[in-house]
Amino acid sequence: MLLAPEQFLGFLLAAMLITASPGPDNLMVLGVGISRGRKQGIAFGLGCALGCLSHTVLATLGVSALIAASPLAFTTLKMCGGLYLVWLGAQAWRSSGATRLEKLATSNESFRHLFAKGLLANAINPKVVLFFLSFLPQFVIVERGAVSWQTAQLGLVFTAQALLLFGLLGYFSGAVGQWLGRTPRAGLWLDRIAGTVFVALGLRLIVTR
Repeated sequence: MLLAPEQFLGFLLAAMLITASPGPDNLMVLGVGISRGRKQGIAFGLGCALGCLSHTVLATLGVSALIAASPLAFTTLKMCGGLYLVWLGAQAWRSSGATRLEKLATSNESFRHLFAKGLLANAINPKVVLFFLSFLPQFVIVERGAVSWQTAQLGLVFTAQALLLFGLLGYFSGAVGQWLGRTPRAGLWLDRIAGTVFVALGLRLIVTR
C-alpha cells in the first residue's frame, strides 16, 4: 500500500520547507561547498541526507511498537511530538535569521571521507531522532493500516527530498552564499516560514485524535 496522494503531497511540501530553512545540516553543507568546492559540498550534503535513513528505521520501529503496545501510547507520542514541534516553531520565530557558515580550512579530504563525515554527523544527532519521532507520525493515517510501512515510506520521501535539496545546495553553494550575504533578511524569512510550518503541524498533532 502506497501513501495516499494528499498524504504524500502534504508531507513532501512540509518536508521541503523544513529542509530548506536554515539549520545545522544545510549550513554545514553550504560551508563545505563554499570553502572546499562544489563537489565536496555535494559529497557532504549527500552524506547528511542519507543519514536520515537511520532515523527512518528508528522511527518505524518506535511508532510500530507503540501502536502494538497501546493506542494510548501512540496518542501520547503524538501529543509530546506536537508540543516539541510547537517549541521548534517558537524557536524559529525567535531566531534572528543570521546564517553563520562554518569556516572550514581547505584540505585534501576525499569525497568518500566527506560523504562519511556528513552521514555520521546526521546519523548520530539525537535532535534529528527526536524530530523524526515527532514529525513522521503527523502524517501517518492509522485507519489505513500498515503503520510501519507508512512510516517507512514517509522517511524515504524525506530522505529523497533531502538528497535533492542538499545536493543542489552543495552544487550552488557559492551562489547561495553570495545571495545570503547580500540578503541578510533571507534567513529571517526562511526561519519564519519554517516556524509557521512547525507550529501548524504541532497544533494539528495536539488537537487531532
